[in-house]
Amino acid sequence: METINSTLEYLDDYLDYYYNNSNVVSVQEEPSHGGKDISRILSVVIYSLTCLLGILGNGLVIVIITFKMKRSINALWFLNLAAADFLFNIFLPLNIAYTAMNYDWVFGEALCKLNSFLLNLNLCCSVLLLTTISIDRCVSVVFPVWAQNHRTIKLACLICIVVWSAGFLMSCPSLIFRQTVSHQGKMVCFNNYSLSKKDHDLGVKRHTAVNVIKFLTGFAIPVIIIMVCYTIIVFKLKRNRLAKTKKPFKIIIAIIVTFFLCWTPFHILNLLEVQYAHFSHVLFEIGIPIVTALAAANSCMNPILYVFMGQEFKKFKVGILSRLVNALSEDTTYSSLAHRSFSKMSSMTEKETVFL
Repeated sequence: METINSTLEYLDDYLDYYYNNSNVVSVQEEPSHGGKDISRILSVVIYSLTCLLGILGNGLVIVIITFKMKRSINALWFLNLAAADFLFNIFLPLNIAYTAMNYDWVFGEALCKLNSFLLNLNLCCSVLLLTTISIDRCVSVVFPVWAQNHRTIKLACLICIVVWSAGFLMSCPSLIFRQTVSHQGKMVCFNNYSLSKKDHDLGVKRHTAVNVIKFLTGFAIPVIIIMVCYTIIVFKLKRNRLAKTKKPFKIIIAIIVTFFLCWTPFHILNLLEVQYAHFSHVLFEIGIPIVTALAAANSCMNPILYVFMGQEFKKFKVGILSRLVNALSEDTTYSSLAHRSFSKMSSMTEKETVFL
C-alpha cells in the first residue's frame, strides 16, 4: 500500500510540475494564472499560424518537387524534409484544440500516442536529414571527383529510407509511454514512464534515459557533426576560391540555424524536467507550452526560407513558384567543383605532373 501511495503521489507531482498539463497549484508556490493563460493563448496562436503556413507551404514544396522539377539529390533531401513537416502539420489541429481547451484531451489514448509520436518523428527525421545534407555538402566539396562518380539518386533514396527508419525507432518511446489519465476533472495526455504502480524508481530512470538520449541524438551530436562539416566547407572554399555563388550555401545554413533556434529551448527544458522537483513548477507550466509551440513552428519555416532566399527579396517580379524552384534545384556550386577537379586532373596529366 505504501508503494502504491508513493506512486500516486509521484503521478500527482508529475502532472503538477510537468509538461503542459498541470492545472493544480502548489501550496508553497502559486503561479500566476495570468501568465499561464498568456502562455496558453500564445501557444494557440503559434500553433494555428504554423498549421496554416505549414500545410500550404510544405504541400506546395511537395507538389513542385514531385511534378515540376527534375529528379536531383538536393530535391530529394528537400522533399523528405517537407514530407516530415507536412505529416506533422496535418495533425497539428489536435494540439490546437488540446491547448485551447486548457489541456483537456478528448481524442482518446491512440491519438494521444500518435500526436506525440509525430512531433518526435518530425524532430528526429528533420535533424537526421539536416545532418545528412551537411555531410553530403562536405563530401561534395572535399571529394568532388568521388562525389561525381558515387553521389547518385539511388544512394540518396537508400539513405532517406535509413533516416525514416531511424526516426521511427527514435520516436517509439512515445508509442510506449504516452498515456491518458483523468486528473482534476480533465483527461491528461502525458508521458507515464512508470507504466505500473510499482515502477516509480524505474520510471524515473526511464524518464532520465529517454530525455538524455533524445538530447544527444536529436541535438548535441547533430550540432557537432553539422558544425564540423560546415567548418571544413568554409575552409575548403576559402582556400581554393571555388564557390561561384553563396546562394545555396546560405539557404542550407539558414535552414539549419532556424531549426536549432526553434528546438534549443525545447531540449533545454526537457533536460531540466528530468529534475523537475528542483525547479519552480511555474517554469514548466508557462515555459513548456511556449517552447513546444516554438519547436512545432519550425515545421512551417523551410518553405518561407526557400521563397525569400531563392531569389533576392528585392526582385518582386520573380514569382513564388519561381523562387521555390530556384531554391530547391540542384546546387550548381558543388557540381562545379567536380567539373573543375576533372579539368584540373586533365591539365596536370597533360603536363605529366603529380595530382595532389
